[in-house]
Amino acid sequence: MNFWLPAFIIFELLISTLHLHPVFSLPACRNLCGGIAINYPFGLDDGCGAPPYRKMLNCTGDLFFQTPSGNYKVRSIDYDKKNMVMYDPAMSTCTMLQPHHDLVMSAIQSVLIPPSPDTVFVLLNCSIDSPVLNHYRSLCFNFSGHSCDELYNACPSFKIFHLLSTGYPPCCFTGYDTVKYMSMNILDCSHYTSLYNADDLSGVGPLDWSYGIKLSYTVPNTGCDRCAQSGGTCGFDTETEGMLCLCSSSINSTRECAGGSVISRSRSRGHNRTPLTLFQAFGFILGAFLNLFL
Repeated sequence: MNFWLPAFIIFELLISTLHLHPVFSLPACRNLCGGIAINYPFGLDDGCGAPPYRKMLNCTGDLFFQTPSGNYKVRSIDYDKKNMVMYDPAMSTCTMLQPHHDLVMSAIQSVLIPPSPDTVFVLLNCSIDSPVLNHYRSLCFNFSGHSCDELYNACPSFKIFHLLSTGYPPCCFTGYDTVKYMSMNILDCSHYTSLYNADDLSGVGPLDWSYGIKLSYTVPNTGCDRCAQSGGTCGFDTETEGMLCLCSSSINSTRECAGGSVISRSRSRGHNRTPLTLFQAFGFILGAFLNLFL
């Protein structure tokens, strides 16, 4: 009997086994940043949360929402109402005047987590040639009975526009779609501000408005509740973006931790791999030989 043929076959099987079933060390997903809880569908670490929200949040001391136009500080996340409030540091407010800054969100962000309907964008100090004062004037709307003159009169930072002209320059209360499709340069307005919870601001002066941008998000239906109830954390495979239930045992199930079907861990979330040691491999081969010839 050829001694080396079965040895070669066993060696090939061992290499195949080592390749298909490595062991991974998977740290738990971070669930807090700057005092704000991080729950599904959001995640700070790659492979945590839902794939469509991948890398939208960044934790550098404080929590930031990342967009193509920059990082916006997150003030709060309400998981029951499914909204997030963020603040644009380059945005003007009633007490601070800033150069204009375009809000640019990615295509998937505009669909999954756009500014809420009760978030109002205010275009300030607009030229008489501005599109929103001419062909697109229908994009401006009445906001809870408030007027441009009220802003210019009540806000210390906006009074300068009145002082630099003989009257009050035009402004426009508008929605997200306006600033989504037209930049501030096209709109021909020198500054902007934004406020949220607009439906609750009737009779409330500009000094007491809530300045910022509220985003409304949707939660993908991937069976995350089942995973959470089993003690796991919802995540995904970073290569296939298929759902994973991340468990404390470091064995990831497709759906739940207790009694779930264990997936092949041939793909990792970018963490360390711990292969079999040379001593373990030698023991495996020796045992196979003994079984074969004795």
